[in-house]
Amino acid sequence: MNTNLSQLDKLENQSIFIIREAYSQFRDVAMLWSIGKDSTTLLWLVRKAFFGKIPFPVLHIDTTYKFKEIYEFREKYAKEWNLNLLVAKNEEAIAKGMSHEKGAFQCCNELKTMALKKAIAKYGFKALYLGIRRDEHGIRAKERVFSPRDEDFEWDYKNQPPELWDQYKTKAAEEEHLRVHPLLGWREIDVWEYVKRENIPVTDLYFAKNGKRYRSIGCETCCSPIDSDADTIEKVVEELKTSKISERSGRAQDKEDDYMMQKLRSLGYM
Repeated sequence: MNTNLSQLDKLENQSIFIIREAYSQFRDVAMLWSIGKDSTTLLWLVRKAFFGKIPFPVLHIDTTYKFKEIYEFREKYAKEWNLNLLVAKNEEAIAKGMSHEKGAFQCCNELKTMALKKAIAKYGFKALYLGIRRDEHGIRAKERVFSPRDEDFEWDYKNQPPELWDQYKTKAAEEEHLRVHPLLGWREIDVWEYVKRENIPVTDLYFAKNGKRYRSIGCETCCSPIDSDADTIEKVVEELKTSKISERSGRAQDKEDDYMMQKLRSLGYM
């Protein structure tokens, strides 16, 4: 074992191992790409794992309320990286006028969770790669690297398989699908340091303009910027070393009751 590897090298190696291990078990698989820093980092790692070409679709759940910068970034890099990009929407809910005005829980459930369920059913995916991290939200700390969902795509957070000594439950029952989380053990600062090292492109929403920047991005209607002068990756990293503010403090769904994210995720939310 090479004991001279840096922390980022170790995280990269572990993530690439997980990515390849999942693909060795499944072929009906896709990667969810929100266009945020974490999922774009995961996309970069998947490209590395398969020597520059991703052998499965990349799926974007589009609520139609994303920042214009997200759509521009998606189109630019989907073309540049030759992605098999699938865009999924809950067209029925959108046609009925679903929006954040109906409440964060109902909107997220209809435009994200239900859109994802419809996409899984349409394309028959047996596994999905996601770029979530344990340190991002308390409920995500309960996740596993290979996390089973039942036939209704629901997550039983009280009944997760043990993952001792990096031994993963990589098999799914016929009626299940797996969520695969290669970044689960990464921290926010790890992601930014890796983005810096690898020169990974990210949307400029993360960088300060007029004393404000977005630390976590999703739908424009539900995100608020934080006070910040960090207009470069180096400054973002330095800011994180002293920040006491929650990463998702600007996300509306995280400002509802304490169990909202747990409810959403138990229903199949990312």
